[in-house]
Amino acid sequence: MDVDIDHYVILGLPSGEEGSKLSEKEITKAYRSKALELHPDKRPDDPNAHANFHKLQTSYQILKDEKARKLFDDLIRVKLQKRQRQSQQDSKRRRMMSDLEERERTAFADDPTARARGEEESIARKLKEEISRIRAMYANKTTGTSPLEKETVVGRKSSVGGGPSATDKEKMLKVSWEKVGLDYSAQTLRELFETFGEVKDVVIRSSKKKGSALVVMATKEAAIAATGTVCGDLSNPLLVVPLQPAVTSAFPTAREPVESDGPKLNEDLVGARYQAFEDSVLQKLQKAAQRQK
Repeated sequence: MDVDIDHYVILGLPSGEEGSKLSEKEITKAYRSKALELHPDKRPDDPNAHANFHKLQTSYQILKDEKARKLFDDLIRVKLQKRQRQSQQDSKRRRMMSDLEERERTAFADDPTARARGEEESIARKLKEEISRIRAMYANKTTGTSPLEKETVVGRKSSVGGGPSATDKEKMLKVSWEKVGLDYSAQTLRELFETFGEVKDVVIRSSKKKGSALVVMATKEAAIAATGTVCGDLSNPLLVVPLQPAVTSAFPTAREPVESDGPKLNEDLVGARYQAFEDSVLQKLQKAAQRQK
C-alpha cells in the first residue's frame, strides 16, 4: 500500500524531518536522476523494470503534490514517534524485569529459612501422596480364603495363641449383605453401629456378589446390643451375627465329642452351616423389605 511506502526513499532522498525540508526542485532533480537509472529501456533483462519505474512515478507525483506531501510528512512523523515510544517502553519493561529477577535472586539466594521451608513443604507433600497411596491400596485390597478375623488391625493378640483373645472376639461382629441395591462403606457401617456404643474398627471385605465386614465394638455389651438390631437399609438389609456365636448346653460343646464323623458344632456353625444360616437370614430380611415397599 502507498501509505506503507517511504516515497523519499524510493527517490533516493533522506526521509523524516530532513526530507520534509527538501524543496520541489530537489525532489524533481532526484526523480529525473532515478528515472534515468530505472527506465525500462535501460533494463531490458529486468522483469520488474516496469513495476519499479511505475512505483518511482507514483512516489514523485505524491511528493510533488503539496497537500499529499504534507499528509505524508505527518504520517512519517507519527510513525517515528510511535517507534520511539515503543522502544522506550520495551527498554523500560526490560529494565523492570531485570530488576525484579535480581530482587528475587537476592531475596532467595542466601535465605536458609526460605530454602528449609521449601524443602519441608516438598517433603510433606510427597509424604501426603504416599499416605494416600497406601490407604487406597489397603482399602481396595481383599484377602484370600482367610477369614476376616485374621486382619491384624482388629483386636489384640493373645499371649498364647497369637490371635484375638476370646474376650476380644466377643466384641466383634460379622456383618454381611448382598451386592444389590445400596452398598455399604466402612464409614456408613461405623455410623450405624455407633448408636450402640463406641466402634473401635471396621474392616471391609467384598466380593463381586457379596459384601462383608468385621465390626469391632469397644465393649461386649455394645456388641450384644447391636446383634440382631442393626438392619441397615431396607433395600439391602444387613445380617449381623457375633464372630464367635455362643453354643447352648442343649448341644455338644466344642470339647464334647460328636457321635458322627463330622466336625464339632462350633466348627460346623462357623463353616458351611453358618454360611447357610447367614444366607437364610438374608433372604428373610429381603422378603420383609419387599413386603414393606
